[in-house]
Amino acid sequence: MAKRTAIIDIGSNSARLVIFERTSRFGFHLISEQKSKVRIGEGAYAKGGNLQPIGIERAYLALESFIQTTKKYRVHKILCVATSALRDAPNGPQFVQWVRKNLHLSIKIIDGNEEARLGAIAANNLLPLTDAITIDIGGGSSDMALIHRGEIVETCSLNLGTVRIKELFFDRKAPIEEARSYIKEELKRLPDSFKSPIAVGIGGTARSLSKGIMKRNAYPLDKLHAFQYTLEDEIDYLTAITLSSAKGLKKFDLKQERFDTIREGTLIFLEILKQIHAKELITSGVGVREGLFLKDLLRHNKLQFPKGLNPSIRSILDRFDNLTAKDSSASHRIKVASGLYEICHQAFSLPMRYHDNLNAALKLSNIGKTLTIYKSRQHAFYIAMQELDFSFSHEEILLISLLLRSSVNSLLKKSLYQAYKPLLPKKEPMKCLSFIYNLT
Repeated sequence: MAKRTAIIDIGSNSARLVIFERTSRFGFHLISEQKSKVRIGEGAYAKGGNLQPIGIERAYLALESFIQTTKKYRVHKILCVATSALRDAPNGPQFVQWVRKNLHLSIKIIDGNEEARLGAIAANNLLPLTDAITIDIGGGSSDMALIHRGEIVETCSLNLGTVRIKELFFDRKAPIEEARSYIKEELKRLPDSFKSPIAVGIGGTARSLSKGIMKRNAYPLDKLHAFQYTLEDEIDYLTAITLSSAKGLKKFDLKQERFDTIREGTLIFLEILKQIHAKELITSGVGVREGLFLKDLLRHNKLQFPKGLNPSIRSILDRFDNLTAKDSSASHRIKVASGLYEICHQAFSLPMRYHDNLNAALKLSNIGKTLTIYKSRQHAFYIAMQELDFSFSHEEILLISLLLRSSVNSLLKKSLYQAYKPLLPKKEPMKCLSFIYNLT
């Protein structure tokens, strides 16, 4: 596989470019990201689905800029997909041909089920879950996948998108019940098997809502991917957004750039959540782009990382643990720590659920020295907080990071513990874990 791979995703609302660099067979990290709000589907639904000149021009200029970025980063492979706006447009193929001729970029138009599958591949590999329904609300469609026991078992694409609902109902100031009835009618196409207490929100609508919830609740960790909340706790907030006027959206702690479609997206989101009986929401910072990259990376591994391999840990070790020759000391430390953990479990009732997190911290114990041997624990804490993105909950990320920050003289850094206290174990288990980590 290529050392550097660029992924371009052309949606109804935005076009995005991401560039991933591989660090080893299964290690990778993001080195560049670019977004352009092209609204390629603007005005299309009122014109028989045909792309209009203003959207076409914005999309072309964005792609031209993306190509320049890939050249600057010396990208070896470019994968480009387009979703709802282009697949619904009668003149979509002409746009694809024009781009191929002028920019030498091949665009693959994917259907809604493939879009759902790509989002699910990303969520299944990069979030801590085994059973869930992924929901990706785009400008023209909502694409969903059912994940059961870590396998993607079914997908479904619905003609429910933010731009579609905006132009059909909100722009002409139709009663909200008309939009809700339209959404409910389309939801009848969703298979009965799509029921799960856990839903994964993918895409701009879900991310914007989660950012608003985090800000309103003064959430202590500034990390969106894997943020979780309970629908019951936030149902009033979400409902109020759907009923708000455009000017009234300022009071909901939402970014202004999302104002034009957030009411429509939230309405779709709420109706889907009710339909699938969801109670818990997990926010995904990854989606179609990461899914397309992983489909390429894991094509010989049944689209899953090997059991026991965490892509974040692998990438961190590849980049930040290369000062000394690899030896057997790491595995020996983990073995010793396991023995100590068992003793603490028996003597002090230390819960077993933290065992894997302790092992992760031990694997990463040398990463801070790559920057400088001085204050290496602070560096390790910072690296872990920034780079431990995938397949960990926020609670796990914080626990691992604080273990890396601890020392023999300071088992528990009080200021950090207080800052993140709602997401951390109680003091006694935390001190016990820090003791095992530092002794080992």
